[in-house]
Amino acid sequence: MPAPVTVFDTPEQLGGALAGEILDRTRAALRRRRRFLLGCPSGRTPRVIYQALARRAAEANDNLSHLVIVMMDEYLNSDGKGGFVTCPMNAHYSCLGFAFREIQAPVNQELPADACIPDHHIWIPDPADPGEYDARLADAGGVDLFIMASGASDGHVAFNPPGSPPAGGASIVALSEETRQDNLSTFPQFKSLAEVPTHGVSVGLGTIARLSREAVLVMHGAGKRESARRVQAASGFDAAWPATLVHECRRGRTYLDKAAAGP
Repeated sequence: MPAPVTVFDTPEQLGGALAGEILDRTRAALRRRRRFLLGCPSGRTPRVIYQALARRAAEANDNLSHLVIVMMDEYLNSDGKGGFVTCPMNAHYSCLGFAFREIQAPVNQELPADACIPDHHIWIPDPADPGEYDARLADAGGVDLFIMASGASDGHVAFNPPGSPPAGGASIVALSEETRQDNLSTFPQFKSLAEVPTHGVSVGLGTIARLSREAVLVMHGAGKRESARRVQAASGFDAAWPATLVHECRRGRTYLDKAAAGP
């Protein structure tokens, strides 16, 4: 069944609405004395959500000490021996660094110490054993809500390019040229395509579909109009456009702003 679509006037309204939903669910989890796992992409698209999350949590004096930030992926560098290691956390393109700088830090800045997101509640897949990430998520009871974003040029989700298997788990992925080109805009400190990493470790499409209780695909801005059109035109998963995975997720839904929705 196709995922329902909600269109907001602006990215800020979209971010505020989804942040409100996340906080409603974290409060319910806190009442039940359980962790809340939030699947998070890095990059431009989700910033409005994370900014609204920090603002609204501060306004409500929320307790987010039970919130677990489940990052989708990380960039890899060569280890010089034919293998890979995660990029340094202080690298401008590091997804782990993004989690600390742009999700945890703004939230924790406004909350009492005992209500803050702890460092050990920021998770990321390990290139030495990617499959362990799926096992870890399954052992934790799954991801309560997965935020998904879509590549503008090819519909990639996390680092999964077109043609990725819908049941695939976490793995090391060779980044497509389209994904790497997108990253020149996402990370303007890259001076050329040659500086963009060629590999990453990423959750699989199956990680998201199989291990999430609900998923929200977020797209805003005119640059995401084609992706929004492709997703809305599909009635189920289309391997040629990975973002259509939202149709196969439990409680999958799509949030757009007017610019992405188009005329």
